Amino acid sequence: MSVERIDGLGIESSESIYTGEVVDLSVVHYRRPNGLVVRREVIAHPGAVVMVPVDGDHVLMVRQPREAVGEYLLELPAGKLDVPGEPPLECAKRELAEEVGRAAGHWESLGGFYTAPAILEEYIHCFLATDLTPIEHEPIPEEEITVVPWPLDDLDALIDTVHDAKSLIGLLRLARTLGP
Repeated sequence: MSVERIDGLGIESSESIYTGEVVDLSVVHYRRPNGLVVRREVIAHPGAVVMVPVDGDHVLMVRQPREAVGEYLLELPAGKLDVPGEPPLECAKRELAEEVGRAAGHWESLGGFYTAPAILEEYIHCFLATDLTPIEHEPIPEEEITVVPWPLDDLDALIDTVHDAKSLIGLLRLARTLGP
């Protein structure tokens, strides 16, 4: 991750408001290099991975319920970095197996990104997964995932269909990788 850090940015105070299973919310006062103190509500998150699994002439999407927005969304498979010390690529391999029942023979980093840096620490690592083979896996019933193969020659329509930011970024990076 090549992020330009703000030299001299310091934390004046931090108050934990909520601690949950996935996120923690704090009110933090930061002192900027010019002396100005600003108050921010910050959500801590362990980070995540998103995979762009290409199987022949299809990209494998998943459809799953997203209760927070009240919809079943079409997304790229993804998962939280929730195993302490697990490198992002290992998490991506585990999540690809869990969500779409595939292993990839080739992995390529497509970079990473912050999802909402004004309030959220979450950083997502994006990987292209190719040379896929089916593997035995036990779906997680709570996730209620349906795998949806989408033709690569209709990638523009898929990009127009998807409403999930991490999936849009992954698909746009795939389109750039594939070229004209």
